[in-house]
Amino acid sequence: MSKDGCKSCGKAPTCGSVGKPSDNCQPNPAEEKLQGKLSRIKHKIVVLSGKGGVGKSTVSTNIAVALSLAGKKVGLLDVDVHGPSIPRLLSLSAEKPHITRDSIEPVPYSSNLWVMSLGFMIPSPEDAVIWRGPAKIGMIKQFVRDVDWGDLDYLVVDCPPGTGDEPLTALQTLGPGAWAVIVTTPQDVAVDDVRRSVTFCRQLGNPVAGIVENMSGFVCPDCGTTHDIFRSGGGQALAREMGVPFLGKIPIDPEVVRSADEGFPLVKIHPDSPTGKALSAIIAPLLALDQG
Repeated sequence: MSKDGCKSCGKAPTCGSVGKPSDNCQPNPAEEKLQGKLSRIKHKIVVLSGKGGVGKSTVSTNIAVALSLAGKKVGLLDVDVHGPSIPRLLSLSAEKPHITRDSIEPVPYSSNLWVMSLGFMIPSPEDAVIWRGPAKIGMIKQFVRDVDWGDLDYLVVDCPPGTGDEPLTALQTLGPGAWAVIVTTPQDVAVDDVRRSVTFCRQLGNPVAGIVENMSGFVCPDCGTTHDIFRSGGGQALAREMGVPFLGKIPIDPEVVRSADEGFPLVKIHPDSPTGKALSAIIAPLLALDQG
């Protein structure tokens, strides 16, 4: 085995044959299983943000549902250990995955969309998950390696805020071909943190599919006038500054809040609303990945 190969070997710290062939240099079954799962997923999309409260889970959910409604086979993976909200957003909170010794079956949302989240496994919604980094890293790898995702056109991963264990592990596990969708709100305090997310992806070598500006203006349902409650254009300016695509703006819409609380994605129940059309525009470049 070469020295470079030894660097990625779990036996390297204890192996006395670094840099030369050894009987100890055997294939890693867990790594082989992981690579086998990844080979059956065409496109990986990781939704992240350096700022909390910008609507990543809502964006992730609507992206996954919209892709599935377009006829794509989609997996939605929630790697937010401490605040898993995907089950509620899809009205799946009461569901439990079937688990065997060797595999985990994801929870079906529709004939084209399957979901996995730690939220399915927490006994009570009142229970706090008090885990350090290694436990979170192990869970994310297991949810990619041991879940029976099957053949997917897209795997959408919803990350917690920041550039720590969860987004780092997600991108490193999925590999350099995983695309990042970065969510921000328009105000400078959010844009400053999200700027670091773009740098984070570049340092890891992952391409950025684009930036989404959420909560961008409020369209009055009575008069149709747009009011920039949180300002507007911050995400678009950031995309231009950082040289990455701008996927679009999502307005503040009370229906987004209501649909999320009730577990019915807006892109499915109100596709022709201004917000539904904004979400469809964001999805178009992601659908184009499957046509390239």
